Amino acid sequence: MPSAKLTEYLRDQLADLKAKGLYKAERRIETPQKSTITVNGREVINFCANNYLGLANHPQVVEAAEKGLKEWGYGLSSVRFICGTQSIHRQCEQQIAKFFGKGDSILYISCFDANGGLFEPLLSDQDAILSDELNHASIIDGVRLCKAQRFRYKHSDMADLKAKLEEAKNCRFKMIFTDSVFSMDGDLAKLPEICDLADQYDAIVAIDDCHGTGHLGANGRGGAEELGVLDRIDIITGTLGKTLGGASGGFTAASAEIVDWLKNRSRPYLFSNSVPPSLVAAGMKAIELVETSGELRTKSKSNTKRMRSGLEAAGFTIKPGPTPILPVMLGDAAVASKMADELLTRGIYVIGFSFPVVPHGQARIRLQVSAAHTEEQIDAAIAAFTEVGKKLGVLK
Repeated sequence: MPSAKLTEYLRDQLADLKAKGLYKAERRIETPQKSTITVNGREVINFCANNYLGLANHPQVVEAAEKGLKEWGYGLSSVRFICGTQSIHRQCEQQIAKFFGKGDSILYISCFDANGGLFEPLLSDQDAILSDELNHASIIDGVRLCKAQRFRYKHSDMADLKAKLEEAKNCRFKMIFTDSVFSMDGDLAKLPEICDLADQYDAIVAIDDCHGTGHLGANGRGGAEELGVLDRIDIITGTLGKTLGGASGGFTAASAEIVDWLKNRSRPYLFSNSVPPSLVAAGMKAIELVETSGELRTKSKSNTKRMRSGLEAAGFTIKPGPTPILPVMLGDAAVASKMADELLTRGIYVIGFSFPVVPHGQARIRLQVSAAHTEEQIDAAIAAFTEVGKKLGVLK
């Protein structure tokens, strides 16, 4: 049977992944998401979540979700343009637009869909998309769906971006798209320089701010606010599924005309169910909390500084960057996987990342520091990393 051949092939491929240390096994969490979780019956300190301000399962966020469920129901059983738009959806979209200072916004079930549904409606074969080589998979997939000419520039290399813009200068529309925060490296895009080049070449600037919104910037408005260029960014995609409550839901914020066009032409929006109203209500509350959470952003920064300085003093190599994403570089995939397993036995929950999530030879453990972590938890992680690093020969 054809299915038997496929099964046999996949069994061999999976065995090969395991032999190379590239197999990604999921660990089951037995408690709600927070700074400590229970895994396999043991409480561990969680350094894997995108819970940068500690709002996942925040009492006010949970209360808002419960209220939204009671007032608006469980789901719409439909897409937005048929019978799936409630008042709460528009309220949330207007709140997001105001938050970023844009004309309007549009909700998607995830930011993967927001990115997947952005490029094809806006760009044709007369146009060009210029994308950072380390952009998120959802951006790459979205670009593949459109007919625009594609130019991939070297990571944060402004000379290469300028060269690509020169190649594309005769295109009708030129869109530069980049992550604001690169989730595996923790660095920021060079947005001021990108905006300057965009001005020079009459290009649109668009960013994915999933890992920036909420915890970066004086008011939590993300990587663009952190770098002082929020008003120079034309399009922002983002998520409710990280700092903003940690559940699900994505969005695109832009001019009213761009948003209106996406509502008429963006396929993930037109053919996917509405975001459940309880998630919308929780997301709205999370945005409210972000706007009044200066002390949480301060705590996030101090926790990050404490973790980085402790690990670097121990001898670990951590990629530079101003975000709570700390990539502990190990190189070898098997070592990263073994180290994560050893740390779990010491009460530290982390994951080893290897190809295809990161390039070959750049395996790492990515730590994500939260405002919810205590100094004692940070210090416990540093001590455990140091012990395991010496045991595995990573540290001398």
